[in-house]
Amino acid sequence: MEWIEEPSFQRVGLVARRSRYAEAVDPAVLDSVRDVAALVEEAEIELLVEQKTARALDRSSDSDVSRADLGKHCDLVIVVGGDGSLLGVGRELAGSRVPVIGVNRGALGFLAGVAPEEIATQLKQVLLGKYVAEDHFLLEAWVERDGEERSRSVALNDVVVHPGSMARMLEISLTIDGQYVYDQRSDGLIVASPTGSTAYALSAGGPIMHPSLNAVVIVPMFPHTLTSRPLVVGGDSQLDIRIGAQGYPTAEASCDSQVHQALEVDDVLHIAKYPVPLKLLYPLEHSFYGACRSKLDWASRLGKTGA
Repeated sequence: MEWIEEPSFQRVGLVARRSRYAEAVDPAVLDSVRDVAALVEEAEIELLVEQKTARALDRSSDSDVSRADLGKHCDLVIVVGGDGSLLGVGRELAGSRVPVIGVNRGALGFLAGVAPEEIATQLKQVLLGKYVAEDHFLLEAWVERDGEERSRSVALNDVVVHPGSMARMLEISLTIDGQYVYDQRSDGLIVASPTGSTAYALSAGGPIMHPSLNAVVIVPMFPHTLTSRPLVVGGDSQLDIRIGAQGYPTAEASCDSQVHQALEVDDVLHIAKYPVPLKLLYPLEHSFYGACRSKLDWASRLGKTGA
């Protein structure tokens, strides 16, 4: 394959999804990692491989960097894995302004826009500067206890308040921009960005929001009422969630279901937009509505098989 045009990126980082319970990389994922590495090197672009990915490739060197440092050294990061892998990298790179593109080796692939069989074609075009760029804002969540900050994290998809390992109801008080909204008893609360509107919030009955919207959706989880419904508010709003006595002894706030912050009675969880968005890149053919058709089966017709 000949490179007719000059690559658009000078230094590319590469990260692979690892097993949840081990450092090993799935063989199918590793095949795609090798394909990506070969493509980048053929383009004569400097390649930096995340340290654990490099060990899986048996190519560790002094140029390999940690995942957290990729944003300091690269002008593009390629993630080979599923949406969960991309969520993790997105949080690590929050604030670096380095664009990210995903090669889908997961189940759904809403965020990872390149299929494994399209690495040699679509990813090549991205490296040549032919791509669609989307800014996805993150949510920042921090816990206040007795007037002091106890923990802080960011989320690309959602922040979920839930009772932890035990199935019980929580007592939650919600305030938005200083205005009281409601007290509620429920199994928890999902606060999702437009990116996360097609994830957990969708399963809980929330609306689908276009990634370009400056909005946040609040979705109660099994509320003890017949009238509670998802609420969409402005993306620049600050949400304050107070845990009531029904949350005893503890609850949790989960960011993208990957980072967990402990909550106690009378803690206040603050949620607001993170100031720097994550830039996701897609092939030119990418369409949010096309992704909805293929991932959510919008194209199926009643009474039709194989249509």
